[in-house]
Amino acid sequence: MRRTRDGKGLKTFFHVDMDAFFVSVEELYDPGLKGKAVVVGGQRDQRGVVSAASYEARKFGVHSAMPLRTAAKLCPHAIFVEGQPARYRESSDKVRAVLGRFSPLVSMASIDEAFLDMTGTQRLLGPPLEAAHRLHEAMKAQTRLNCSIGISASRMVAKVSSDQAKPNGILWVLPGQEARFLAPLDVRRIPGVGKVTEKNLHALGIRKVRDLERLGAGELERRFGKWGLALAGKAHGQDAGGWFDTAVGESPTPKSISHEHTYMEDTADRQTLEGSLARLSEMVARRLREAELHARTLQLKLRYSDFSTITRAHSMETPTQLDTEIFHGILKLFSAAWKAGERVRLLGVQASSFEEGECPQLNLLVEDGRERWRQALSAADKLRDKYGDRAVTMANAMKGRFREKVQDTLPHALPGSGRKKEECR
Repeated sequence: MRRTRDGKGLKTFFHVDMDAFFVSVEELYDPGLKGKAVVVGGQRDQRGVVSAASYEARKFGVHSAMPLRTAAKLCPHAIFVEGQPARYRESSDKVRAVLGRFSPLVSMASIDEAFLDMTGTQRLLGPPLEAAHRLHEAMKAQTRLNCSIGISASRMVAKVSSDQAKPNGILWVLPGQEARFLAPLDVRRIPGVGKVTEKNLHALGIRKVRDLERLGAGELERRFGKWGLALAGKAHGQDAGGWFDTAVGESPTPKSISHEHTYMEDTADRQTLEGSLARLSEMVARRLREAELHARTLQLKLRYSDFSTITRAHSMETPTQLDTEIFHGILKLFSAAWKAGERVRLLGVQASSFEEGECPQLNLLVEDGRERWRQALSAADKLRDKYGDRAVTMANAMKGRFREKVQDTLPHALPGSGRKKEECR
């Protein structure tokens, strides 16, 4: 069981998960949606996937990441809404503000969930359950949104318990009871166990968390490598692997930042394709600036109508976070890879190989030009924050403009998930 560094006591973690967050935010703007089957992410006849579904829609089997058209078949009476990422970011800001009043150590795991290290707050806020009720009430009063809270000496168990507490509940797994709490749950409940791992575990006769004991840590490691060893630890309620490798309050550096766009109708129009690449480059560049990162490697993803997909990457001499430099690099990759006249279904732009701190100095003329671009884009970001992402855009992006998807509302843009700012001069 995890103790504080001085060994004087157990850690206390909260996992706060907003209930049906996207749907709940939409209900604030349209109360007529309350109590109805609602699907967020696009229209019923569009390509794309479900970003969120109300509890009423979930009763019909609708869930996130499901194709919108499949959701429409399962729940034909559902109300489909495009979603408003700007609204969700604004509400997430309010959620983060509430959390910050209960603990100085907060890590946003996504736009609608967070871990809080509540160790040492008992004298101020009371025992864990009392503090959780205070937080629960404050969240409702200050955001008008419901949340579920899991409490444990383990972040992993806190996350599982908040899911078990849904909707709008609180669940505290007492110290020493973590393994007992997890044992009867489906193995899929363990964070990090996806469909593929679940299928492989089922093939071994493992369906409940308790079944992992039968194989043991050694056999799990032999079959699944380091992930198997982490899985054995998680079965006992330990924080092992993935998100849990960093302390609450720290902001891990992402390995890559990317955005993709799937066309409603496949297109071979060069101007449209280049416009989309410009828009995607803007989106990636803005997230780089928000995360205070500079990318050295750019990658293009190109998918044709027949679903054949190619990727092309290029390493730049100087790392960047500027829209124009990313777009020009991506455009070169596209021009070399695209078969003129071939219809395109999807385009994607990815940045990786990040560098932090000060940028390497170039000659004064080049650096002066980059500095002007940085100042201009900083001003553009402020306008986008105030008036939306469509307020300012590169001329190249006008032809390929598209709505920001709900799934593009990512934690890099969230308050409390960024890192200390370092000026790049």
